[in-house]
Amino acid sequence: MAAATRIRTRLLLLTVVALLWLAGWWLLPQHFSLQMLAAHDDTVRTWCRTHTAIALLILFAAYTVVTAASIPAAALMTMAAGWLFGFWQAFVVISFASTLGAACAFLISRTLLQDALLARYGRQHQKLLRATERNGAAVVLLLRLVPTIPFFLVNILLALSPIRLRTFWWASQLGMLPGTAVFVAAGASLPSLKTLESQGTDGVLTWQTLTAFLALGCLPVVIRLLRNGNTGETTANDH
Repeated sequence: MAAATRIRTRLLLLTVVALLWLAGWWLLPQHFSLQMLAAHDDTVRTWCRTHTAIALLILFAAYTVVTAASIPAAALMTMAAGWLFGFWQAFVVISFASTLGAACAFLISRTLLQDALLARYGRQHQKLLRATERNGAAVVLLLRLVPTIPFFLVNILLALSPIRLRTFWWASQLGMLPGTAVFVAAGASLPSLKTLESQGTDGVLTWQTLTAFLALGCLPVVIRLLRNGNTGETTANDH
């Protein structure tokens, strides 16, 4: 009975994954591609700011699908949203949508892939597994604060660990806030979406943005050094 229930759950999740990929790779590019938005950028921005609630709901749904399906379009979408809606509205919506999408990807990976991946790569990830058992929230925060680690890979790696969904959720949302702010701010400063379309994310990043990324990359190291320093002081005091 339990085995049958497990099979039905996996089949249901496979169907959900297939629908997410269909929506992310076929439907969204047809109706919400960057090329289409850039060709009518002023008209689209006027509509978004006239029908703000509907536009933000569309953004939330589209961003959740993209992140849940692990489609590499989040950076472009984040910057485009910053230009269309301004900093604060885009920042708040994307923060929650990215976390919801990450949670969906986390649950899908844990249900469908955990057993197979642990059997294949469990030995290589023993250090990560032990770290999440001791302090799962800190591990999530550190992984999220490193901008060079792919978003989808963090979701899969953490799905192999025993971390709880609740901890994964709040630590992911907190850890992704700085990176989200950097991309939204970069998008909000663009003169038009045509600039983003023609130059891509790398072409529109200013030195201020690159400095912010460098600071993000150094932040986990600083946090680790501070924690190690505090641990050393505590040990010395105990003796």
